[in-house]
Amino acid sequence: MAETRHTKVLIIGSGPAGYTAGVYASRAMLEPILVQGIEPGGQLTTTTEVENWPGDTEVQGPDLMVRMQDHAKAMGCEIIGDIIVSLDTGVRPFVAKGDSGTTYTADAVILATGARAKWLGLPSEDAFKGFGVSACATCDGFFYRGQEIVVIGGGNTAVEEALFLTNFASKVTLIHRRDTLRAEKILQDRLFKNPKIETLWFHQLEEVIGEDNPKGVTGVRVKHVDTGAITEIPCKGVFVAIGHAPANELVKDVLELHNGGYVTVKPGSTETSIPGIFAAGDLTDHKYRQAVTSAGMGCMAALDAERFLAEHQE
Repeated sequence: MAETRHTKVLIIGSGPAGYTAGVYASRAMLEPILVQGIEPGGQLTTTTEVENWPGDTEVQGPDLMVRMQDHAKAMGCEIIGDIIVSLDTGVRPFVAKGDSGTTYTADAVILATGARAKWLGLPSEDAFKGFGVSACATCDGFFYRGQEIVVIGGGNTAVEEALFLTNFASKVTLIHRRDTLRAEKILQDRLFKNPKIETLWFHQLEEVIGEDNPKGVTGVRVKHVDTGAITEIPCKGVFVAIGHAPANELVKDVLELHNGGYVTVKPGSTETSIPGIFAAGDLTDHKYRQAVTSAGMGCMAALDAERFLAEHQE
């Protein structure tokens, strides 16, 4: 029999934003329910070493997310392994349907569904994710000090990542399938002036080459888009920088969005365009996309929800 659960605060998503919201909402005695979603722990579960989480010189991404989950649970947050497939924001309490058949009703909702890096979809790319293939230069660039690396893409994301990676790499090769970049002119100027960056036009990634023992990338095969000629480039890291897609499927038709699908929040808060619906983390943040900023926004969302509920008590 399908079950209906009511909560003061429903948290949708289980990355740093969701779990931190769970900690704070629990401490506020709101007895939140957190529904983990399709990827419990979020993007950090696909990362190996994390060296920029305050308090940990180095921590494994999956271990950090387990600790966050345990912390939220210890504070009193109920964590459910379900996937929210629909959210009705036109009624109060809000109504969310779970893939399990459970219906969740909530006086306030915190959206922490995150974002997903866009990938090329190559089997070899998938095989080396976390072992030389990355979609986050600020997360993983540090591991390639003195190494040669390649960046795939031609927009702002790719150029920003290529420039950032010159802080560590001995050489960065930017591979783009056209002969012009889509990035802002000021970024392009900085890119072309940087002696560490070489641009390879009219090429696309065909295959990531690597070894299994120890597992790691040794190079890439790229194909000329016109001639089909294959070139092999040695490298230790491959950064796929073709953008991120916010996981906004539940609310893309009802909430105000910005920058290609990120949920808009009021400045200095996590309030969305619908009162009682809050957004935190990578779902709304197209700029920083860091675990620590997501956690901070999770805290903000729980405090915003607490204030909203106090003001709207029946």
